[in-house]
Amino acid sequence: MSFAKLDDHCRALGALDHALSILGTDEATNMAPGGGEARAEAMASLSGMYHRQATDPKVRDWIEAAKSEDLTEEQKIAVGELERSYINMTCLPSDFVERRMRTSMRSEQLWRKARPGGDWAAFEPALEGVVAMMREEAALRADALQLAPYDALMEQYDPGNRTATITPVFDELKAFLVDFVPRALDVQEQRQALRPLKPLSGDYPVERQKTLGLVLMQAVGFDMNHGSLSVSDHPFCGGVPTDVRMTTRYRTDEFLPALMGILHETGHGLYEQNLPKDWAHWPSGKARGMSLHESQSLFVEKQIGRNPAFWRFALPLVDAHLKESWTIEDLLPHVHQVKRGKIRVDADEVTYPLHVILRYELEQDLLTGRLEVKDLPEAWDEKMQASLGISTLDDPKNGPMQDVHWPSGAFGYFPSYTLGALMAAQQWAAIARTNPDVDAQIAAGDFDAVNAWRRDNIWSKASTGSTPEILKNATGEELNPAFFIAHLEARYGQ
Repeated sequence: MSFAKLDDHCRALGALDHALSILGTDEATNMAPGGGEARAEAMASLSGMYHRQATDPKVRDWIEAAKSEDLTEEQKIAVGELERSYINMTCLPSDFVERRMRTSMRSEQLWRKARPGGDWAAFEPALEGVVAMMREEAALRADALQLAPYDALMEQYDPGNRTATITPVFDELKAFLVDFVPRALDVQEQRQALRPLKPLSGDYPVERQKTLGLVLMQAVGFDMNHGSLSVSDHPFCGGVPTDVRMTTRYRTDEFLPALMGILHETGHGLYEQNLPKDWAHWPSGKARGMSLHESQSLFVEKQIGRNPAFWRFALPLVDAHLKESWTIEDLLPHVHQVKRGKIRVDADEVTYPLHVILRYELEQDLLTGRLEVKDLPEAWDEKMQASLGISTLDDPKNGPMQDVHWPSGAFGYFPSYTLGALMAAQQWAAIARTNPDVDAQIAAGDFDAVNAWRRDNIWSKASTGSTPEILKNATGEELNPAFFIAHLEARYGQ
C-alpha cells in the first residue's frame, strides 16, 4: 500500500529533521566557537541526505498511487500536503541544498563574531555570499513554482503569501503608524505629566530573571517536561515538539525585554507542543507557516503579556522574584511604553511593524538587485529616519547587523511577524466575543479557556488547511487589519 510507504518515508525524514533541529539549536546555544566549521559540514551533509530522501522520484510514484487508494479524509489531506512539500523540495538540487546550508551556517557564525563590535566590513563579504545564494534559490523556485522570485521564497515560510496582497496592507499600515506613533507618544507624555514614570531599580540578576520567566512560562501553559529555556545571541524557539528549545537574552539593568522575549517564544512553544501528535511526522501535522506561528507568539506576548489583566496576576510574582515592590499603576507605563528605537526585538507593539516593513522592503530590493549589500547601511538608515526618525548609519550593530535572519538566508520570513500581529488581534477579538470573562480569567491566572480556544481552532489544525482557511474558520472572517488598528488605538491612542 503506497500510503504505508509514504508513512515510513515521513518517519525517516522526521528522524533526520529531529537531528538537524537539535544540532542547530545546540550550535546556537552551547557549541564552542572552534566547533563551527565541523558542525557546518555535519549539518550540510545531513541536509543533503534529507533532501535526497525527500526528493527521491519514488516518492512521486507513491503519492500518485496513494491518491487512488481508499483513504480517510485525514489521510487525503496528509497526502495532499506532502505533495505540496515534495514539489517545493524538488525545486532545488541536493548539491545546492548542501552549499546553502554550508554558506548560511558559516555566515551566521561570522555574524555572531562580528556583530558585538559592529564590524560591518568583516561581515559584508559573508552577507554578499548569502544574497547571491538567495538570488539563485529564488530563481530556481520561481521557475518551478511559476511565481515571482520573492513570492517563491515567501512560499517556503507561509504558503499562499503574495506580495500583491501583502504590500497594499503594509502600505496602509505604514501610513497609519507613521502618523500614529507621534500621537501615541503625545498621549504617553500627557499621562506621565500627570503621573511621572517611576524608575525601576535596574538591579536584576540573570538567575532571578530566568526563574521568573520559567514560572510564567508554566503558568501560561508551557510543558517543561517537553521544553527548556536557554540563552542565545538572538531569541528563538527551536527543537522539536517533544523537546522545544527556547532561548532569550538578558540585561541586568532591566527585565521587561527578556521577560517579553520569553513570553513571545513561549507562544511559539505552545503551538509546537500542541500540534497533533499522531501526524507529527507528516507535513500536515506541522505548524501552518510562520505568520500563523507568529500570531501564536505575539498573542502570548501582546494580547496576554501586555494586557493589564495579566499584570494583576503576574505582578506579585515579579515582586517576589525580583525583590521589588510596585503597584500596577507604577509598572504598566513601563509595559506599555512607546519609544522609538533601533532594535526590532526590543520594540513596542506600536513601532514594531515599522521595523518589519523596513526589512520587507529592503530584502526585496536586495533580491532583485535594486540594492547591493555594500549600500545596505545607507538604505537602512534612510528608511529608519523616514519611518522612526532614527539614524543607524554609524551603528551597524543595531542596524542591518541586528537580526540573524539574513545571515542565515531567511529571506521572505520577515512579513510573517506583522501578519502574525494582525492575526493575533483578530483571534483575541474572536475569543472576547465568545468569552466575555476572558480578562477576569487571566487576572486570576487561569489560561485554560484561552488555550482551549487556540488548541481547538489553531493548534490542532496544524497544516490541514491554508493560513487564510484556518484563520477564517477560527474567527469567522478573512484577515482584517481593522482589529489590530483598533487594538492599538484603544491601548495607546487615548
